[in-house]
Amino acid sequence: MEINKIHKINCIEGLRKLDGDSVDLIFADPPYNLQLRNELYRPNQSKVDAVNDQWDQFSSFEEYDDFSVSWLTECKRVLKKTGSIWVIGTYHNIFRIGKIMQDLGFWLLNDIVWIKSNPMPNFKGTRFNNAHETLIWAKKDEKSKPVFHYKTMKVINDDKQMRSDWYLPICIGKERLQFNGRKLHSTQKPEALLYRVIISTSNVGDLVIDPFMGSGTTGAIAKKLGRKFIGFEIDETYIQEANKRIAKIKQLDENLLNYKIERKPPKIPFGNLVEHQYIKSGEKVYSKDSKYQAVVNATGTIEYAGKTGSIHKISAMILNKKANNGWDFWYIRDNDELISIDSIRRKYATENLEYIDDLITDNKLKGKDKVLTQFF
Repeated sequence: MEINKIHKINCIEGLRKLDGDSVDLIFADPPYNLQLRNELYRPNQSKVDAVNDQWDQFSSFEEYDDFSVSWLTECKRVLKKTGSIWVIGTYHNIFRIGKIMQDLGFWLLNDIVWIKSNPMPNFKGTRFNNAHETLIWAKKDEKSKPVFHYKTMKVINDDKQMRSDWYLPICIGKERLQFNGRKLHSTQKPEALLYRVIISTSNVGDLVIDPFMGSGTTGAIAKKLGRKFIGFEIDETYIQEANKRIAKIKQLDENLLNYKIERKPPKIPFGNLVEHQYIKSGEKVYSKDSKYQAVVNATGTIEYAGKTGSIHKISAMILNKKANNGWDFWYIRDNDELISIDSIRRKYATENLEYIDDLITDNKLKGKDKVLTQFF
């Protein structure tokens, strides 16, 4: 199926055309099944432009459930083991969908509450102001390992762990698409919401699927963030306007789309520093208080008080401990200044990025991810 295109087709039929285990990320904004019975008016008697579209109308809960089972079944089939699915809804439908997802074998990871900073008021004053929607984030099954850029989301949240309550405004102003003097789509989602979903749970070049493309927000943000996309939509007007919107989007420079903060560089042994002359054979290493000193051997070991071993074992012996991190214990002396060997390791890694990249790639190809360790 052609990528970077909105296909005019029922989502169930469209999903059936995709290969199994071929999709990295699914974002679904299905019909809410609001079950509206009457028109809604503001206190000034102006009519509220509510969600009363034909696509949101179902004859019964059973019909809605059958529809949900069908498209979610296909989503599970096409989703990769490393992929994620996000489904957004309101209290009208999200609980039914959550049950169906669990029944189908999806493994729920989080429910994210999108708290609208500017929600529509409850004009009748008969209920609480409905100021949020719920997103279910799930993986294919319990043993799947989806992409998740935890550190990136922490940075986005001012170096604090990203929480499951997202304060974002509803789609207004220039972002809200208009058609013939009215909003194009009654449930257009804000770009900031899709930005968080896509950047947190997919990689550059990944394939993003939106079974209910609507106004094209998913396609627009996927393109901006260097992802591929496929959308399904049956309304010709939505497709035409969404295509115009997406065509105006420019992909961000690839250098701006990296996830360097997420990368786990390989373990660099002390011996690497010795063989590359960052620390020389015969040089002395010292404890921070200079009370202890050892001699560096050409073999990457150090010698202290007649004992030879790794920087870790010798430091543990000195401290009378079973184990100790030698990178934090030992220093070298440079012009009467003590310099941590860990800082030298950082320098080595920075100056040998090409070597590090090759080692990371080699480890991944060999399936040896366990040798990767974080030291930055």
